[in-house]
Amino acid sequence: MAIIKVIKYPDDRLKVVSIPVKRIDQNILSFIKDLENTMRAEPGGIGIAAPQVGNTIRVVIIDVSSKPNIKHNGRLVLINPEIEKWDGYAVGREGCMSVPDYTGNVIRAEKINLSAMDETGQVRSYEMVGYEARVAQHEIDHLDGLLFLDRLVSRRNDLFRRKVYQPSSTDNR
Repeated sequence: MAIIKVIKYPDDRLKVVSIPVKRIDQNILSFIKDLENTMRAEPGGIGIAAPQVGNTIRVVIIDVSSKPNIKHNGRLVLINPEIEKWDGYAVGREGCMSVPDYTGNVIRAEKINLSAMDETGQVRSYEMVGYEARVAQHEIDHLDGLLFLDRLVSRRNDLFRRKVYQPSSTDNR
């Protein structure tokens, strides 16, 4: 299992809309393992999307289970995820492996229902609230060529230089 180099803003590959996965084969499963290794190697890695490592397929991994007191569904591999319903809105601070030097305030739905295939190809439905819902929306945005920078409440008042960031071996700075 490898760790893949994470693409950094302003790389144009982060703006590409991803294509749906048509078939889950050994290549996809191997890529998912490498993608998860990459997520776990990054500081604070709780989510990653395939486009962040240069692969334009609709695959994200999220796992907020390490965060205390957060309602969650555990480790999730979401293939071709679709948000079917959302409710409520809240402003929250977000960061991103592809934008390592900044965080920002973004408005997201507080509760979402989404469906996605898992690694076996079975379509599953998930209800997510709070932090997990925010992470899922953030990662799904990557599949649509969007960064949290595109959703800032205000570019003038809601973008902050990150105070602490420990780059990993995949950093390309």
